[in-house]
Amino acid sequence: MHTGFPVNGIAELGTLTPSRMTDDALRQIERSWKRNAAAWTEAVREGRIATRRLATDRAVVDAVLTLAPRRVLDLGCGEGWLARALAAAGVEVVGVDASAPLVEAARRAGGGEFHVCSYGELASSSARFGDPFDVVAANFALLGDPVDDALRGARALLKTGGAVVIQTVHPWTARGDEPYRDGWRTERFAAFGSGFTEPMPWYYRTLQSWLQVLEQAGLGVDAAREPLHPATGEPASLILVARGR
Repeated sequence: MHTGFPVNGIAELGTLTPSRMTDDALRQIERSWKRNAAAWTEAVREGRIATRRLATDRAVVDAVLTLAPRRVLDLGCGEGWLARALAAAGVEVVGVDASAPLVEAARRAGGGEFHVCSYGELASSSARFGDPFDVVAANFALLGDPVDDALRGARALLKTGGAVVIQTVHPWTARGDEPYRDGWRTERFAAFGSGFTEPMPWYYRTLQSWLQVLEQAGLGVDAAREPLHPATGEPASLILVARGR
């Protein structure tokens, strides 16, 4: 579910117990991407998100193409823009997303093969997707906590020597006025135009936290990139390239 969002504060979910908070947040994330599917599709296709238009879209495409993949899994494909961009470069792409409305939007636009699939179903769904992948790309798509299922599932679908490419909010610039520590925040999509009816919780991670969850999934970081916003010179995102260890 491709985002690229500003930080709009700590989630109200922070008043709940940790286990209840996580369960409620994950349900709300799923609900948000279903109810906001049409508005999100318009925002992406109309180029309303400045950081994506100016920096992060090109950055993730370049990070994937640098690996010269023949076959890519677009994890959290959303309305399919990344699949279309990679397909235009001659890459075979399979996209998966838990939001059926977004998958349907991706199918209508073409550029790949698209499936409704939760992250928890990834590892057991290899037969649906065909041959293993050279790259699994998760572009602003690992929004919850935990992300173990998604990362282990991604690793299971890779060819030997394949890579996981993750683009996420940069831990330093995305922290806003909040302390530099992991925790739930809320995106309200206020800067993306009309039509968004459901706020979305998302889980902020420090750089150390990202390295830890990757290590726990059996992945080690080979490379890191920090695409810069051309106007501010500040990091617009963090890109991590990881491989199985």
